[in-house]
Amino acid sequence: MKLLAFDTSTEALSIAVGWEAGGRLERLEHSGPGGAQASATLIPAVQDLLRRAGLRLQALDAIVFGRGPGSFTGLRTACSVAQGLAFGANVPVLPVDTLMALAEQARIQQGATQVVALLDARMDEVYSAAYAFGDGVWRQQGEFRLGRPEALEVPPGWVLAGNAFKAYGDRLPAAADRIEALPTAAALLALAPALLAAGRAVDAAGALPLYIRDKVAQTTQERADARALAAGPP
Repeated sequence: MKLLAFDTSTEALSIAVGWEAGGRLERLEHSGPGGAQASATLIPAVQDLLRRAGLRLQALDAIVFGRGPGSFTGLRTACSVAQGLAFGANVPVLPVDTLMALAEQARIQQGATQVVALLDARMDEVYSAAYAFGDGVWRQQGEFRLGRPEALEVPPGWVLAGNAFKAYGDRLPAAADRIEALPTAAALLALAPALLAAGRAVDAAGALPLYIRDKVAQTTQERADARALAAGPP
């Protein structure tokens, strides 16, 4: 199996190419700054990894990418690049939930199998979802959530994994063990075989983002109303 994977949903850019050679799984990785820089560096870095691996884009079995939730700019970058590469090479895409990739990264790092994955959503909120690992696959427990850090619920014995501890550390559940982690391309590669076997691959037109927050900016009037409310009665 030959796969290209990348995630641009956070402040970090993560790319990997994986392929089987001589009965072994080989992998090359690249990491760098995410955010706005990812749109300029993603394609050149992908081309470099493929060249170093000796792989042609058309030979890939799928292009795997983190579909969200996460940074709006990052998700648009990932989806547009995945879609463009897949159209040009006529290969399928495999959209993967970034929070599931984060849970898998926590398993890679520390063997965690019951994870509440969370990402800093800015605006004083976090994205979160709970995942349990068994029989070789992750299963999501409940819905995706977007809310205040102090509203997060962690079942006894589960761990928190994500990138929100520096920003909201004392507002997150104190009893839960914590794993500093990000959704990585290596985690996407690890998840891909089971997801492909489950029929989750789609054609290039299906390279779409998963948005949990449908609004990222207030209107001028909304900002004025918020300031007036904060100021209190005249």
